[in-house]
Amino acid sequence: MRTKHIHTFEDIENFKNQLLSWAQQFDDVVWLDSNNYHQKYSSYDAVLAADAFTCIQTDYNQGFEKLKEYQTITKDWIFGYLAYDLKNDVEDLKSTNYDALSFPDLYFFQPKKLFLLKGNQVEIKYLNCVDDELETDLIQINNLEDESRDHLCSAIKIKLRIHKDEYFDKVNTMLAHIHRGDIYEANFCQEFFAENTCINPLETYKKLNTISKPPLASFVKLQDKYVLSASPERYIKKVGNTIISQPIKGTAKRSENKAEDNQLKTDLSKDQKERSENIMIVDLVRNDLSKTALKGSVKVEELCKVYTFDQVHQMISTVTSKVEPETHAVDIIKSTFPMGSMTGAPKISAMKIIEDLEETKRGVYSGAIGYFSPEGDFDFNVVIRSILYNESNQYVSYSVGGAITAKSNPLKEYEECLVKAKAMREVLEG
Repeated sequence: MRTKHIHTFEDIENFKNQLLSWAQQFDDVVWLDSNNYHQKYSSYDAVLAADAFTCIQTDYNQGFEKLKEYQTITKDWIFGYLAYDLKNDVEDLKSTNYDALSFPDLYFFQPKKLFLLKGNQVEIKYLNCVDDELETDLIQINNLEDESRDHLCSAIKIKLRIHKDEYFDKVNTMLAHIHRGDIYEANFCQEFFAENTCINPLETYKKLNTISKPPLASFVKLQDKYVLSASPERYIKKVGNTIISQPIKGTAKRSENKAEDNQLKTDLSKDQKERSENIMIVDLVRNDLSKTALKGSVKVEELCKVYTFDQVHQMISTVTSKVEPETHAVDIIKSTFPMGSMTGAPKISAMKIIEDLEETKRGVYSGAIGYFSPEGDFDFNVVIRSILYNESNQYVSYSVGGAITAKSNPLKEYEECLVKAKAMREVLEG
């Protein structure tokens, strides 16, 4: 049984900082933050789930069925992630690339402590709350002093898993697949990494979030494993019987010169190559949503709209559908996973070619972080612009990718990857 309390805070930003710092004492933490970015489909400004009452973690084998059973049994709030390699559960695929991060393919937990922030109000829902537990926690949170420290065990030296010339060769191989008709778009990703490295996960996340201020930021702690995400992209959301997906395809850099920045934004909106990338994925998302949608309910609410973030301009489309009330939430996700913006089209062919050309297992990168509510609603981001850290292995990783189409220029694709990687590199290398 969850107790429910509503508190109002004058300085909600200070409370947010203290809340996330306080949560670091727990082994299981999921923090979701919209960074006050104005977005039509946001339910909360921020959410903290901490301290596992029950949990599930597994590899891809029967992963979605296990999640479906767990979600059905708990009928409570559950938070966690879906790693990209759950594709192997959905289709007859495999993942044999190098993996130094060693995250489970699927991880969710039922939090004892849940904070839902909207405006200056915080709805607090504790599971099996005892005596003065909440009052004690609020006193601790409010009295918490900032203990910021860099906590680096060595200077971070970022390495490339795929070097520039090899990247060009791989993109040209992918272009050959496209010209042959095997695929017409695929998202090709490359890893940047550092070995024998210590970071302070919370401080690293705060720096990344401050630079980017994205609308779907997240901080995940699973014992010794961390995801520090500055994601701008919503994968999929369910509210009642409405499903919302917002794929991103199309990126342009920002400029400090206002006139030049506006021109970059205008150029992106008119760029035929970027628009074609986006429209191809919109078609894929429409097809994915149609698997569970009521007939005739799939709609494109926005097509190729350019949104501005602190680091980049992005082209985003919004696709919605309606589902029957009895359609299980996990089935909706399974029928659309992995998200089209991180795979390509046709989806299965693209995933096979991606697996052959990429050098590392994606894992949580290009998966999804989010939650299910007791009513079966959900909201998940796309894990991009994210740093992954295995504290025990002393291994730090971030990956970036781009959509390769017939019009792709390998040099421009490489430069776009560097634009996307800029914030993560700045945060890690200083």
